[in-house]
Amino acid sequence: MPSTSTTGQLSNISMEMITRIRHTIEHSTPMLGLIGDYKLGKGEDTSIFPKVGQVNVRVLNEGEEMSNEQDLGLTTLSAQTNEIGGYIILTQRLLDRTAGSAGNLFTVVSKQFGDAKSRLMNTDILGLFSALNGGTDLGSAGIPFSATNATAAVSIAKSNKMGSDLWMVHHPNAVMRLARDLSTIGTGQTRPMPEGYSARLLGKQWSGYKIWDVPVFETGDITRDASDDAIGAIADRDGLAILRSGVPKSYREYLNRRRAHELGFVSEWLAFELDDTMGAPITADAVNPTLA
Repeated sequence: MPSTSTTGQLSNISMEMITRIRHTIEHSTPMLGLIGDYKLGKGEDTSIFPKVGQVNVRVLNEGEEMSNEQDLGLTTLSAQTNEIGGYIILTQRLLDRTAGSAGNLFTVVSKQFGDAKSRLMNTDILGLFSALNGGTDLGSAGIPFSATNATAAVSIAKSNKMGSDLWMVHHPNAVMRLARDLSTIGTGQTRPMPEGYSARLLGKQWSGYKIWDVPVFETGDITRDASDDAIGAIADRDGLAILRSGVPKSYREYLNRRRAHELGFVSEWLAFELDDTMGAPITADAVNPTLA
């Protein structure tokens, strides 16, 4: 049975909550392992991201004075984080009447906060897919995410120089359709995760498939529309980014008049396009498969 919490106990619980929240976030936010991850320094409220264009060089004749002056083509993007948070009330009566088999409710709450932050952070990143490439989609509603169509998307991305560190992400049902084209059921073939990707962050989202050298990941956080179509993407690691400020914070307070504990959680981040040209949306059919 949970005992009545004192101020000292709540302080310890707060630290345990932060640890649990971080653990949950790290293991439930696959998109963090695929994009640029930046952090604001202490006292900073804005981060500036520079971008330069391409320059050209040419063959020179001996003694020739160089005259092909180049423009650096420097542009900058500024980003500021948003504050995100929430709180939960646990009454003392609830704590006193919770069976030991139910576990520590403070631990349960911390996992809920971690799950909530992970979902929002993941969906914030996924929500950027449709605007990539100026909104020009490499797929189309109603078409399957087949080996043919996935290969075409990779070919277009490579032709348009969308980057050298490409990945694809789509709804599990869409990736399942791709898997039918790429694998033989029951072969037991094991495909290791490509080098450079975090197994800790992406182990459960790695589909085991690559189109050319582009790994394919899946996430159930991608939503489907009324026609069961979903928007995935192909992009480079430098196409999308997330900016974070500080570390997740939690607070605890005992409300005497309510005879309850208020547990709160606050964090700061912003998901944004770092380079619109380094990725594109892929709309494909993601209908549930039949068992027949």
